Amino acid sequence: MSGAAGLVSPAPARRISPTLGGDPLLAGLVALVLAAALGIVLLQPAPYLVNMVGQLAAFAILAVSLDLVWGYLGILSLGHGLFFAIGGYVCAMHLVAHAYAVTGVVPDLMQFMGWKSLPAYWAGMTSAPYAFGLALLLAAVVAFVFGFASFRSRVNGVYFSIISQALVYVAMLLMFRNDTGLGGNNGMTGFALLFGWPMGAPGVVTGLAVATLLALAGVLIGARALVVSPIGRRMLACRDDEARLRTLGYSTTRLKLGIWCLSAVIAALAGILYVPQVGIINPRVLSPDLSIEIAVWVAIGGMGRLGGAVIGAVAVNALKFWLSAAMPEAWPFILSGLVLVVVLGLPNGLLDLAAFRLKPTWLRRGGPHP
Repeated sequence: MSGAAGLVSPAPARRISPTLGGDPLLAGLVALVLAAALGIVLLQPAPYLVNMVGQLAAFAILAVSLDLVWGYLGILSLGHGLFFAIGGYVCAMHLVAHAYAVTGVVPDLMQFMGWKSLPAYWAGMTSAPYAFGLALLLAAVVAFVFGFASFRSRVNGVYFSIISQALVYVAMLLMFRNDTGLGGNNGMTGFALLFGWPMGAPGVVTGLAVATLLALAGVLIGARALVVSPIGRRMLACRDDEARLRTLGYSTTRLKLGIWCLSAVIAALAGILYVPQVGIINPRVLSPDLSIEIAVWVAIGGMGRLGGAVIGAVAVNALKFWLSAAMPEAWPFILSGLVLVVVLGLPNGLLDLAAFRLKPTWLRRGGPHP
């Protein structure tokens, strides 16, 4: 197992159907996501429940973005929080600029920084298409520069993981500085409007959650189409034996760089959808802890399976939401325990439970399970 394999080994390569029907778990998850979106619209549950569902869907998108590069390419990134933060910060800039343009009320950020107007690099941020497009483009550019330098130099395994974590840590230190003009330690909050509507209105909360669920369904369908395509087969070949793939004449650098940039864009999309729902962003979103947690979600759900990434992200974060209120001091220990259970007893994550493979490897007797 290479260093990039990280916590658990990727699932073995297998023949897969080009339709969702060829993956019953993924088809069921997409149907469940669409049903949840329809249920929110028709049943109008309590706003706090709707908001929680929207946040969980954003985390699921983030987990899928990492699973594409880790589960299917064997590249463990411990810095994916950087791309999530890029999407979140640019979205926050749009929300602040839009509210200021519509209401004329000076935002807290401007008062804190002593600005009389928004700086020049905020130009165009009142336009949602421009801001969201810029967020995705910026994530792709940052990913391209970092990925090109790394993959061209054939930085792999644990070295890539360490460098990616160092990158997100440097970004966190930078964003703590007030002179970045992005709120420093306080970050950005107090978002008043979204497309001209009050942020706290039930319709806005519902709309954000439904949009995030639809985005999750779209990402799952698109990712499925990718991994069953010829490109997806080359991804698996690169994960399992990159040197052999190179000897066959394929450019593994271009393959890894393309999927890496796509993964960054998906992570930025998750950040764009997440920030309006929590109403704040600060440098703590760039903490290495978050990037490590993303890897934990994927490992717990089952890497190399798009549905597993969604299950891991939703299960861990739903548990976190509950325990953070009930007994916050216990959460780090419970998360560590979950990781140990997966590493030692469930090498393919929670999806092993579906196959009733509950015993740790060292307790198995009489050969492998049938």
